[in-house]
Amino acid sequence: MEGKLFLLSSMIFLLPVVCGCPERCRCHSPSNSVDCSRQGLAEIPSDLPPQTLTLHLQDNQIHQLPTSAFKSVPHLTTLNLYNNSLSNLTPGVFHGLQHLQVLNLTQNSLHSLESRLFHSLPQLRELDLSSNNISHLPASLGESWENLTVLAIQQNRLRQLDRALLESMPRMKRLFLKDNLWKCNCHLLSLKLWLETFVYKGGITDNIICVSPDAWKGKDLREIPHELYHPCPFPSLHLQSSQVPQLGAARRAVPRLSDSHSTGERDHRECEIKPKPRPANLRHAVATIVITGVVCGIVCLMMLAAAIYGCTYAAITAQYHGGRLAQTNEPTKTEGKELFDSSLA
Repeated sequence: MEGKLFLLSSMIFLLPVVCGCPERCRCHSPSNSVDCSRQGLAEIPSDLPPQTLTLHLQDNQIHQLPTSAFKSVPHLTTLNLYNNSLSNLTPGVFHGLQHLQVLNLTQNSLHSLESRLFHSLPQLRELDLSSNNISHLPASLGESWENLTVLAIQQNRLRQLDRALLESMPRMKRLFLKDNLWKCNCHLLSLKLWLETFVYKGGITDNIICVSPDAWKGKDLREIPHELYHPCPFPSLHLQSSQVPQLGAARRAVPRLSDSHSTGERDHRECEIKPKPRPANLRHAVATIVITGVVCGIVCLMMLAAAIYGCTYAAITAQYHGGRLAQTNEPTKTEGKELFDSSLA
């Protein structure tokens, strides 16, 4: 009996080694998931089971990831890197993860993302980049995001977002953008128009609160009438023409540069939203017409009711007075007849 117990305990002790589970991680074979969270790890464990589908690495101290960091788990579908210390991601860090669908990079220290970073993730469905220090997202970042349905980039330092990036996500269902440094000028008009269409088609998003300029600070981007946005001016042609070498134009080069500089400043000022008297809005005009029509209809009905009441009252009064007059005239005629009969007698 003691021999059997010893054999059983030996098998339990050697099971993690046989299955290839890392020493500081917990493996769940039925779901092919590995939990290495809250272990103070500074790097990815090297002995991950190759059949792993879900990998939890949140709440560790991972500062950087090497190229092809997850090549030992090619079937990975869910990767959680929440609350680490990642400040930079090399372009090939996710190479080989053809089946990855969920990627969580929340609460790291990312400042920027390389344009080819996610190109090796064709099956990506959900991406969470919240609570980082990202100030810019390249338009080409989403070239492989045709299957992306959820994108969260709230609590970053974004000032604007390229519409080309949004249009590269045709299956997007939920988009979270709040708590950024949104600058609500002409460059954000395309985002406003895209969001209106996105919400109209059933998409879910949150509020985009403007941080600048002061005229719209604290207001929701979608509530600012698009009539107040001026189209962004095209880049000045003066600067481009001044860069073309021309014979005998050396003396005119300096004034032209200054002119283009002043023009650029003027264009930049024109790019800002200028609060001005709000023009007529089609929706408000239609609403005003409808309300006016309803009020006029109610007034007409009240006047018609008053007219019917007046006519009815006049008819009843006339009938009443007519009846009394007939009763008064009837005795007079009787008395006249009696006098006439007595005179004949």
